[in-house]
Amino acid sequence: MLKKLFERVEVVRFLKFSVVGGVGLVVNTVALYLLTTFVFGERLYLAAAAISLELSIINNFFLNEYWTFRDKAVAGEFSRRFVKFHGSRLAGFFTTLVILYILTDLVGIFYLLSNVIAVLVGTAVNYLTSNYWVWK
Repeated sequence: MLKKLFERVEVVRFLKFSVVGGVGLVVNTVALYLLTTFVFGERLYLAAAAISLELSIINNFFLNEYWTFRDKAVAGEFSRRFVKFHGSRLAGFFTTLVILYILTDLVGIFYLLSNVIAVLVGTAVNYLTSNYWVWK
């Protein structure tokens, strides 16, 4: 019975994590569009992508902290989790930029679609690092 409850909690947690990821994807995509359109131009889409990724990482941390992993958040360790969350996202950050570059410059896919694909690739890894390292 305990095992079924744990499995149910993890399914619900993953669904919440996915919703947060979806919100983060919207934040990332809107920021990327605005930065490439009004600030950097499309030639510097990778610089815009780096900034938009950071904005979505910060957004996702707060949503995960106060919603997805609220039951695992230990008082007094907010700063530590924030740093760990960023650390856990470094591999995903660079992976996303590499996939974005490959799909956009080498394959020829429109940069906004490439960005969506690149962000989706890291979802499973991000969940595992969040669940078993950041909010363990």
